[in-house]
Amino acid sequence: MCGIVGYIGSKKATPILIDGLLSLEYRGYDSAGIATIENDVIKVMKDKGRVKNLYDLDGINDLVGTVGIAHTRWATHGKPSKENSHPHLDNSGKFAVVHNGIIENYSELRDFLTSKGYKFLSQTDTEVIPNLIHYYYTNGPVSVLDNEEDKFLGAVKSAVFDLKGSYAIEAISPTYPNQIIVVRKDSPLVIGKGNGENYIASDIPAILKYTKDFYLLDDNEFAVVCKDSIKFFDNSLTEHNKPIKNIDWDANAAGKDGFEDYMLKEIFEQPTAIRETIGSRFRLGEKCSFDDIDISKDYLSTVNKIYFVACGTAMHAGLVGKNLMEKLCKIPTEVDIASEFRYRDPIIDKHTLCIYISQSGETADTIAALKLAKSKGAKTLAISNVIGSSITREADYSIYTHAGPEIAVASTKAYTSQVALIAILAMYFAEVLGSVNTEVIEKLKSDMIDLPSKIEQILENTDTIQEFAKKIYTEKDMFFLGRGIDYNVALEGSLKLKEISYIHSEAYAAGELKHGPIALIENGITVIEIITNPDLVEKSISNIQEVITRGAKTLIITNQILPNSHFDYVINIPETNPLISPILSVIPMQLLSYYISKCKGLDVDKPRNLAKSVTVE
Repeated sequence: MCGIVGYIGSKKATPILIDGLLSLEYRGYDSAGIATIENDVIKVMKDKGRVKNLYDLDGINDLVGTVGIAHTRWATHGKPSKENSHPHLDNSGKFAVVHNGIIENYSELRDFLTSKGYKFLSQTDTEVIPNLIHYYYTNGPVSVLDNEEDKFLGAVKSAVFDLKGSYAIEAISPTYPNQIIVVRKDSPLVIGKGNGENYIASDIPAILKYTKDFYLLDDNEFAVVCKDSIKFFDNSLTEHNKPIKNIDWDANAAGKDGFEDYMLKEIFEQPTAIRETIGSRFRLGEKCSFDDIDISKDYLSTVNKIYFVACGTAMHAGLVGKNLMEKLCKIPTEVDIASEFRYRDPIIDKHTLCIYISQSGETADTIAALKLAKSKGAKTLAISNVIGSSITREADYSIYTHAGPEIAVASTKAYTSQVALIAILAMYFAEVLGSVNTEVIEKLKSDMIDLPSKIEQILENTDTIQEFAKKIYTEKDMFFLGRGIDYNVALEGSLKLKEISYIHSEAYAAGELKHGPIALIENGITVIEIITNPDLVEKSISNIQEVITRGAKTLIITNQILPNSHFDYVINIPETNPLISPILSVIPMQLLSYYISKCKGLDVDKPRNLAKSVTVE
C-alpha cells in the first residue's frame, strides 16, 4: 500500500517524481525517496517522514537526470527510517528498485543471497529484489532472449520468478540508461503515454495532469518503458501488443478547488458523484439498464444466495446492499469481510452470485476472495471506482461508480456512490425477476433521482454539526446507535470517527443496548442515534431514552417527526425511502468526524497508520 512513480523523457525527472509522490501520499507517508540516473551513476535521495522533506535534502536540486523512479512508503517490514526507505540499491550500485507489495519469502531469499556474499543495509523485504537482479544479471542464465540489450529485462524476470507475494516493481540501471523496467503481480501499476516521454504510477491521479492515455498492466506482465516506446511482455518474455485506455477524469478533480482539505471537498462532491453514478442507468418509466453485464433472468432464477464481500467502508455499503437485495429481489444475501471470507471455506457454488466492492479495485483481501469464489464455480461481479483495476479484470462482470478520484484516506463519496449503484443493481435484478411490483420500483427510482438535491440541502446547513463538534471533540469514547438499516449506517459513522479523529467509538444495534453495552453509558458520554425508518421510531426513541436517563449527551439524526423529548441536538435530514436513507443519514456523520478532527488539529486527509489503497493482506 505504498505509492510509486516513474518518469523517462527529456525533462528533469526530479520535480515530476516528487509531484507524483505528493499526490500519492495518501498511500503511504512514513518515508519517501527518489533515484535518478546521473552521468552513468544512480543517485538516491531518501529520508523518513513526509514527501515534502525531500525538498530539504542536500543535493536534490542538483539532480538533472531525465530518468527516475520514486516511492512513498507505508511501513510493513522495518520501522520508518532512512535506511528502510525506498529506492533500494543492490550491493554494486548498478540496480535501483522501488516496490509496492509484500515479498512473503523474503527471509528465505535473504538467506540465499547472504550465502552468496550479499550484504543488506535495511530490514525491508524489498532489498532482496535489486540484489536478486544483480545475482541473475551476473551469474545467469537470465533470459530466453539472445540480445545483450535484453539482459536487464531477463535478470528482472528471473528475479521476480523467485518472489512469492505481491509486487509492483520499477527498476533502473545506469548500464541501461534509456529504459525503466516494470512488472506487477497483485499490486496496481499503470503507464501513462506522453509525447517523447512516459510516466509510471501506482495510481492514475498521480500522473493525470501529464496524460490521459494509459496502459493498465496485468498480473505477471512486464514492460520496458523508454521515452519514445513501450514494449510489453508476458511472463515468458514473449512480446505482445496492449490496448491503450483514455481516462477522462478531470485533472483538476484531484485538486482541492478551494476547500481546506480533500475530505471536505469530497463530502461536498457527493451530489455530483450520485448524479454521475445514476447517470444513464435509468429514467422514470423505463427499466434500469446494465448493458455492460449480461445477467439473464434464466441465470438470476438459479441464484439461491448472494454474497457481498468487501473491507471497511465498502463492507458497510454491502450491508446496505443486503437490505436492498432481500427486500427487492427476495434472494437470501450475506455480507462478509473479505479477509475472513477466504479462510472460512464459504459454502458457494454455481448457484451463488458473489459481489465484490472496492473503491480502488486493488484491495488485496477482496481480490483474493474473488479468486476463491471463481474457483468454486460462483459468478463474480465487481463494483469499483477505477476502470481497468485488478478486481474488475478478475471478475466475470464489472460495474463502476462514477465518483471520480477520491484522495482523502477516509472514504466519503465512494461509499455513497457504492450504495447508490447497489440500489440500482438491486432494482435491475428485481425488474429482471419480476420480484416486486412496478410501483415499488418506480417510487424508489423517483426517490433516488431526488437524492443529489437532498444531499445539497444537508450540506447547506452544517452549523449545528460544527457546534456539536466543538462541544465534544475532547471526548475519548462515543457510541452510535440505530435499528435496521440505520444500524448499518451507524457502523460507517463510527468508523469515520475512529479513522480521522482517533476517538474510540462503537456502533450497536439499538435493541442490543440493554443486553450489555448500556453498562458503558455514564454521565456526560456522547450517544448518536440515527432514526429514518417510520416503522421503528417508537422503538428507537425508547432506546435513546435509556441513555438519556443515565446522563448521556445525545445527537439525533432523523427525517421523522419525533415526540418532544430531552435530546441535546437534532439534525434533520430530508425524508426518503428507508432503503436508501444511508446515503443521506451518513452525511452529517461524515461532517461531524471531519469537524471534530479539525478541532483537534489533526491531518484529516492522511490519518495515522492508514493508507488509501490496501494492497497487502
